[in-house]
Amino acid sequence: MTLHDDAVAVLSSWTAPTPEEEALRVEFLGHLRTYDDAMWRACAPGHLTATTAVLSHDGARVLLTLHPKAGQWLPMGGHCEDFDATLEAVALREATEESGIAGLELLPGPLAVDKHEVWCHPPRSWHLDVEYAAVAPPGAEAVMSDESLDLRWFPVDEIPELSDEATRRLAARGRAALGSRSRSLG
Repeated sequence: MTLHDDAVAVLSSWTAPTPEEEALRVEFLGHLRTYDDAMWRACAPGHLTATTAVLSHDGARVLLTLHPKAGQWLPMGGHCEDFDATLEAVALREATEESGIAGLELLPGPLAVDKHEVWCHPPRSWHLDVEYAAVAPPGAEAVMSDESLDLRWFPVDEIPELSDEATRRLAARGRAALGSRSRSLG
């Protein structure tokens, strides 16, 4: 199975929680049908990416990066690479690389989808973002990568204004997913 096949399978089986995200899910699947290179940065109209909200072990805080191009506090995420086998692998790799935290545990997902304009292919290109959450081990300390201007933990309910609604939504859904998992294990 290719990464493209995995993305089709993931999005085909995912139940979108809102009508807006259902429309995006259908759009992403159409994009995958139209473009053989839909997973790769070279796909100029847009390409699938993976984003991960990194949560503290208790779900109280989310780790955000101050993105140099967007100028906002955002979750970890980025482009697919040719060695990635699944969207989950992309999400976990990007979260680990950008947070510097080993041992992240990816929660079952995706938890959300989002589409946003980016700078990959001027004047306009899109990230078709499939979004996950991961849990950091207790006592984890983040290490800032070269891809960030700053890296900080924020309470999930106190994400700074210099962010966006997609980040707030993903952090809240990640915390809820962690809480559901904890209740089912307890």
